[in-house]
Amino acid sequence: MRIMNSSDIVKQLERAGWVLRGVKGSHHVYIHPDKPGHISVPHPKKALGTGLAHKLLKQAGLK
Repeated sequence: MRIMNSSDIVKQLERAGWVLRGVKGSHHVYIHPDKPGHISVPHPKKALGTGLAHKLLKQAGLK
């Protein structure tokens, strides 16, 4: 997996139907109308660790 930044994650989430619910500090919180739970993305952040990026995409059902 290549190094991703928070903007890459946000774009993938929004394409998959996730909607920004709000901002809490430096994290953007996304919800999906059909999937349970929420995803909290540290934003803006230039580079996310590969483990965190993989975890966020897996949590969103994209991996």
